[in-house]
Amino acid sequence: MTKTRIAVLVSGGGTNLQALIDAQDRGELPDGEIALVISNNPDAYALERARRAGIETALCVKPGMEGKIIETLQAHRIEMIVLAGFMAILSKNFVSRYPERIINIHPSLIPSFCGEGFYGLRVHQAALDYGVKVTGATVHYVNEIPDGGRIIAQKAVEIRDDDTPETLQRRVMEQAEWKLLPMAAQAVAKRIRES
Repeated sequence: MTKTRIAVLVSGGGTNLQALIDAQDRGELPDGEIALVISNNPDAYALERARRAGIETALCVKPGMEGKIIETLQAHRIEMIVLAGFMAILSKNFVSRYPERIINIHPSLIPSFCGEGFYGLRVHQAALDYGVKVTGATVHYVNEIPDGGRIIAQKAVEIRDDDTPETLQRRVMEQAEWKLLPMAAQAVAKRIRES
């Protein structure tokens, strides 16, 4: 059985990448294989996580970042892309090459606190400022609209009265993102493999 070849695009620490690697090690990604990790940031700790796991890495930076990413994906025969803290908006030209084959994890329950400018601690600060009692994470397909693609899965996380953006971010990662992303990656990898 050939597995769906997955590239994970990262920009920072790589905690969601680590969740995917750990899930793969536990056998929870039977239809997919993390074949490549690409970063647009040479200092991303995610690259070190990939190296430690024996996963090939590539650096694709501006100018011409998207072209470099496409070339690298093609060279590695990548069939599916996971955005895991990738801090760049991909163009319509890019995403149209991989229809329903690019997924992203966002740290809120879309359509709340999402879209351009909503990333990292900003998302959690917005949830606290608004006074919502529940937040969470969403995995969605990527299209040309930031956080605008069809939703694959969501998981809710309760907000506590004493939460700060940092404590909320940590709990959303632990209770939602790190569980949801591997599960959604497996579901999409299975669909692609069977298509």
